[in-house]
Amino acid sequence: MTPANSMESPHRSKTNANDPAAPERPARSTAWIIAASSFAFAVIQLDVTIVNVALPRIGADLRATVAELQWVVDAYTLGFAALLLSAGVVVDRLGAKRVFIGGFAGFGAASLACGLAHGPGFLNAARALQGVGAALMVPSSLTILNNACDHDSRLRARAIGIWTAAGGAAIAAGPVIGGFLLAGLGWRSIFFVNLPVCAIGLGLTLRCVPPSQRNENSHRSFDLGGQALAILGLSAFLGAVIEARPFGLSHPIVWIGCLLAFGASVAFVAVEARTASPMLPLHFFGQPGFTPAVVFGVLVNCSYYGIIFVLSLYLQKALDFSSLQAGFAFLPLTGTFIVSNIASGWLIGRTGPRAPMLFGGLIGAAGFGLLCRLGSRTTFFDMLLPFVLIPAGIGLGVPAMTTAILSSVDRAWSGTASAVLNAARQVGGAIGVAAFGALVSGVAAEQIISGLNIAAVIAAALLVAAAISALIVP
Repeated sequence: MTPANSMESPHRSKTNANDPAAPERPARSTAWIIAASSFAFAVIQLDVTIVNVALPRIGADLRATVAELQWVVDAYTLGFAALLLSAGVVVDRLGAKRVFIGGFAGFGAASLACGLAHGPGFLNAARALQGVGAALMVPSSLTILNNACDHDSRLRARAIGIWTAAGGAAIAAGPVIGGFLLAGLGWRSIFFVNLPVCAIGLGLTLRCVPPSQRNENSHRSFDLGGQALAILGLSAFLGAVIEARPFGLSHPIVWIGCLLAFGASVAFVAVEARTASPMLPLHFFGQPGFTPAVVFGVLVNCSYYGIIFVLSLYLQKALDFSSLQAGFAFLPLTGTFIVSNIASGWLIGRTGPRAPMLFGGLIGAAGFGLLCRLGSRTTFFDMLLPFVLIPAGIGLGVPAMTTAILSSVDRAWSGTASAVLNAARQVGGAIGVAAFGALVSGVAAEQIISGLNIAAVIAAALLVAAAISALIVP
């Protein structure tokens, strides 16, 4: 049995048995469902990067300290990562469409609150609520995609490629869009721009996404103990990683956060092993392909988000680029991500997820390795090749990773499985930003360049490790 067939067969038989009409769904309807899901992922990922270029303006207008500005970014990440596992259970219990609509509406309302913020505390609270909305949308959008394309594994692979491409393009375009909005409309516009996107996504969802069907997990009770421990562990760990840079590794806050995260993690595993309805079924990690795909996602996010953070400092402080020029410098990432994500969907349908993950990891590692050459006299053309190879490799591997996750579990568990993957990836990204950021803690150009070169070596090694993990994927 080929990898493609092994991915396809269980879902095809299940769909034909439970939903005979699924293969007959009109192609136009499926396309609009993919569009609605992609709108959601795009607006979620856009808010990861668009806010960075606006921080100086926000600080001046709201009289925020550096620490308060840091939490403008981190509050979103914490709300997003800490609640993803809970959101997966909500999707499996209440149905993907209901949760998707609620997440879209909540994200839009929180974006409006961000734009109307009168102080840093209010803004950070609204950013945390944005993270909650994002946490609801990610697993529900993937479940909607999985359900719409479950009758055709190749169509599902292409749909995930489009979904991922929308998010990758939004991440890369964030600094450019933010620069334009700041120049013409001020910092509040970077949050107001989410409102029409959310309106379009809600309209498509209400019109085109079929009602959520009851599945075999709908009777599950909420795992309150596991949910509380997961939120506590993730929050403590991310908080410790975030505060390690300003306070130092020896500070009591950092050590207490790490110890609390470790204790909560051990207790979480113990609770999940004993409860009748766990929010994280531990048997997931015994499924072929699940664990290596999660490892792949953590390593990719750690390296990519960490390098992008360092590169932003390098471009603006070492090469004296303006924020808008730095945004334009990242443009090659946008186009290459779109092309490689779509190509990945085509390739997965023919070979299965292993090959795109393997070669994607190696191509991305080569791109990171080339960043070692960057210095004080580097030109944009010197950066062009790594800026193409990095998104080419990652864009090839990420849709395959997502496909491997969804193919390794029963359809009824797809919301929980996708939440586990994305929670792990968010944690990986936070670690990357904190760890790589510590390498460029100085303000001198020489320190930033030296830190970037070291970070590039580490990132390349992480991507090689990710490629090796792909060999275990069936």
